[in-house]
Amino acid sequence: MKAVDIRTKSADELQDQLIQLKKEQFNLRFQKASGQLENTARVNVVRRDIARIKTIIGERARSAEAGK
Repeated sequence: MKAVDIRTKSADELQDQLIQLKKEQFNLRFQKASGQLENTARVNVVRRDIARIKTIIGERARSAEAGK
């Protein structure tokens, strides 16, 4: 997922996406621990997507504070 795509989403959509990615990350951790994880690169992709979403949520929160 690219940052440009994330920026076009609303705050509610970002929160939903964040929850979904955290669930996927949880499942990937269990697959890794049990030796069933086939696509190991997916772990890093999910981590980076979570970080991107959190960054954009933080940017929006800071810009809202500055606008007050």
